[in-house]
Parts: sequence; structure tokens; C-alpha cells
Amino acid sequence: MAQDYLPILVQVIFAAGFAGFALFLSVLIGRVGKRTAIKDTAYECGMLPEGEAQPRFSVKFYLVAMLFILFDIEIVFMYPWAVVYRDFVAKYNALPILGSMVGFIVILLVGFVYAVKKGALDWRR
Repeated sequence: MAQDYLPILVQVIFAAGFAGFALFLSVLIGRVGKRTAIKDTAYECGMLPEGEAQPRFSVKFYLVAMLFILFDIEIVFMYPWAVVYRDFVAKYNALPILGSMVGFIVILLVGFVYAVKKGALDWRR
């Protein structure tokens, strides 16, 4: 029984040893290199960096992105459901599985109506 786990133990020891050796080597070599102010500046294609590093995005951008992800995931769940539903209709009563999907769509529709009423998709505000 213990012989079955021996290759895994050897691999874990080898991986930990390699990681430790790589870290030790990077510390050893890193001490040799000298850091200057010019080396620590950001390189922007030969241009001097100006302004902030990242432009500020509106909260609307993130809100629309989250709504997109929410409704994108809805589609991801609907495709496998449709495949199973087609097979389920051929063999059994399809009403329970149809009801569960209608409930899922109603919940997401309520969320969508709420987002529209709150103005989440209104870009003029």
C-alpha cells in the first residue's frame, strides 16, 4: 500500500526541492544586481510616464459588466438544460423540468427589470 504512494512522494519532494532551489538562487543572484532609480521607473515605449497609472472608470462600467456576466451565465445554464430537456421530453413528463427553467428565467427577469428601473443601463446619467 505504501509503495503505491512512493512515486507521488518522490514527485512532491522533487517539486519542493526545485522550488526551494529556485528561490534560493533568485535571492543569491538578486543581491548581485544593483537597483537604480532609472531601472525602477516604468517603461512606456520610450516615453516618460505622465499622469496616473490607470484611468478611472465610471461605476457604471462595472455595473454593466456585472449585469453582462449575470445574463451570460444564464445562457450558459440554459444550453445544457435545453439538451437535457429534449431528451427528457422523449421519455417522461416534461412539466417539472420546464417549470424549473421558467422559475429561473422569471427570477432573472425580475432582476433585469429592477436593474432597468434603477437606471443601471442608462448611460446618460
